[in-house]
Amino acid sequence: MSREHRNPIHVVGTGLDPTALPLAAARIVAEAEVLVGGDRLLLALPDHPAGKIPVRAPVSGAVEAADRENRAGKRVVVLADGDPGFFGIGKQFVLTLGADRVLIHPNVSILQAAAARIKTPWEDIRTVSLHGRKDIWPLRRAMARRQRVGVYTDAVFTPARIASDLQACGVEGYRMHVFEDMGTETERVRTFEDLKEAPVEGFSRLAFVILEPTHAPVCKLTASMDDDNLLHKDGLITKQEVRAVGLGLLGIEPGHVVWDLGAGSGAVALEASALAFEGMVFAVERDPVRFEIIRSNIRKTGAYAVEPVQGEMPGCLDGLPDPDRIFLGGGVRREEVLEAAMSRLLPGGRVLAHVVLLGSLEHAVGVLRRAGWAPAVTHVQVGRSRPLAEDLRLTALNPVFAVSAEKPV
Repeated sequence: MSREHRNPIHVVGTGLDPTALPLAAARIVAEAEVLVGGDRLLLALPDHPAGKIPVRAPVSGAVEAADRENRAGKRVVVLADGDPGFFGIGKQFVLTLGADRVLIHPNVSILQAAAARIKTPWEDIRTVSLHGRKDIWPLRRAMARRQRVGVYTDAVFTPARIASDLQACGVEGYRMHVFEDMGTETERVRTFEDLKEAPVEGFSRLAFVILEPTHAPVCKLTASMDDDNLLHKDGLITKQEVRAVGLGLLGIEPGHVVWDLGAGSGAVALEASALAFEGMVFAVERDPVRFEIIRSNIRKTGAYAVEPVQGEMPGCLDGLPDPDRIFLGGGVRREEVLEAAMSRLLPGGRVLAHVVLLGSLEHAVGVLRRAGWAPAVTHVQVGRSRPLAEDLRLTALNPVFAVSAEKPV
């Protein structure tokens, strides 16, 4: 057995109180020659004789320092808030040093403690961390699935900032529980029945949030919604059956970034977000009235993983992340829009354009072929039943040509 196996790095979860560890964990900490941890945890053990390695961003620096001390033969113990295997530093040590170099000692997580405070089970609470992030996309994705969500906050994404940003995304129907300074003399638990009730300041830097849905959205978000459940202007909506064909041709996967260009009502973007539930969906629309309709449909369905973008294409696409999938519901006759979209599509990605005019079909196929792509055309003809006397007849919808292609790798 190697020296590293005989002298592993111990990652000890401190639960809510680093001075009240279980007996076995307390013994490991007491025998440490080097302690690694955040300032708050190290300050909780001021009389411990071990050398101290504070954890700073990036965490890799502390991991490397702990590795050096361990290889020098010292007993290294890492102190981790809550449970080191639940959004904790344990993952970083295992990934960097290997599982055979690390022993993890679990403890009560902040999620478990918070759920206990409000007397609710926690097995169905999805948890996300906003530590060090520049956006709240992980939270938006979780809320789009109408889950209870636990949120690790930081100095930027405070409970107040989270409430404000979610309201800006159109989020409605959520209760917010805020847990501050858990396990200390200044612990406080507050519940706001509506995000609008959350104050704009006055929260502790040590805060955890649980968001709980209070009612279901007006229309359930699925991959095939009835057209009548969505708002639209002048009939400008990709019909339900045609959307189903288009989404099938696109082959959207959970982590994909999807662009819906010329989004109209946003119907394709909404349904795409049900498929790209770990990704990002952008609904781009120039017309201000249709843009507001998209926003209304997001609120109506709870499709919070859809980001509406108002602007003129192709310029408004500059700030968006490169897509895996592109749907063009409008603008296909504008060659600069189609070419800009094709240039941004990731290699191996797919583009799909729905067109109804033969001239638009010819144009789209020509642009794709000149770029060296191999376009395919699917003709979609839908008939819907209508009552006639005591029987049914079929009424045809306008035929649609679905032009699809995959970007060469």
